[in-house]
Amino acid sequence: MNTFGTLFRLSIFGESHGTGIGIVLDGVPPGIPLTARDFIHDLNRRKPGTAGTTSRSEPDRPQLLSGTYQALTTGAPLALFFVNTNTRPSDYAGLHATPRPGHADYTAWVKYAGFADPRGGGHFSGRLTLALVAAGVVAKKIISPATVKANLIEAGGLQDIDRAIEQIKGTGDSIGGIVECKLEGLPAGLGEPFFESAESTVSRLAFSIPAIKGIEFGSGFAAARMKGSEHNDAIISPDGTTSTNHAGGINGGITNGNAVIFRVAVKPTSSIGLPQQTINLESGNMQELTITGRHDACIALRIPVVLEAAAAIAFADLLLIRRSQLNQQ
Repeated sequence: MNTFGTLFRLSIFGESHGTGIGIVLDGVPPGIPLTARDFIHDLNRRKPGTAGTTSRSEPDRPQLLSGTYQALTTGAPLALFFVNTNTRPSDYAGLHATPRPGHADYTAWVKYAGFADPRGGGHFSGRLTLALVAAGVVAKKIISPATVKANLIEAGGLQDIDRAIEQIKGTGDSIGGIVECKLEGLPAGLGEPFFESAESTVSRLAFSIPAIKGIEFGSGFAAARMKGSEHNDAIISPDGTTSTNHAGGINGGITNGNAVIFRVAVKPTSSIGLPQQTINLESGNMQELTITGRHDACIALRIPVVLEAAAAIAFADLLLIRRSQLNQQ
């Protein structure tokens, strides 16, 4: 539901235009240096401001409600909360009966019998990625000295990101993109086949990010067009180093010590400024819908730091599981 993890567990709550967004992290090892300042860099990377992103601006400064003492984690649940300050719920006043195409408005209405908060997507909003990024800051500390870095490598079908944004800007439409993530320094042996494999754990978190529609590891779908002699990675060192990395750093669901590399497909933002057709749930008739409010022309611009967080969370959990196994031997 709204909770993830085996040993490193997180529970997320809040709505886009509600009081705020929060997350509770359980299983955080004690003694990790942590203050509110540690979150600023990644939280700022997630914030809008560049061309192609929403004009909604929030301070996004975390309140550490529990789990730290004298700037160190205690081992108790770590609770973080962010107050929503720049809300405009009036932008969504008419959407309770006219769900936005491509958004979760209709499915949320069905699942929660019409009681779901429709303002800005409510609990389904991309604003909740704020909590994932905050959890990622802690997870990055857990997996250190391993590092994680993600980049937008394609937008609107173009590798020239600036050109793609310039083309879509002012049209009222939106574009998607492809984000690549790379983790270096992870030890071999992380992952629990079959159902908690490294790929399935990362994928589960990646798909919790709104707008993610696909994922591939290493050579990914290109592997379907390769021969085995081309795709196999020759092992050239006793530490597992390979001459190529078509496997993306994972074999049999377990990390092999090479860099873990994966990419995700980000769909175009559903809320666009162009007129669309949708059903009126009250009248049962089709009608034209024009969406107002503040939305991203390319949400993929803000995904890299969120994907880093998802990857770090996944491997923080797998790393703690592996450590617990080694301690039992």
